[in-house]
Amino acid sequence: MPGTVLDVRVAAGETVTAGQVLGVVEAMKMELALTAPYDGVVASVGAATGQQVALGAVLFVVETGEEDA
Repeated sequence: MPGTVLDVRVAAGETVTAGQVLGVVEAMKMELALTAPYDGVVASVGAATGQQVALGAVLFVVETGEEDA
């Protein structure tokens, strides 16, 4: 759902663990924590605090690094 980015807690290149909060979005007057789906490295951050984001926007990309193995 469309919303507003309230907080971005990681940067590209940062190592994250499964369940770690990457950022927070407000949509329909609710705050939604966006978490890492698995351990990995943040490949890209596609949002900034205060930015309006559309439905389906990619805000964070986390890579496991297993593709290189």
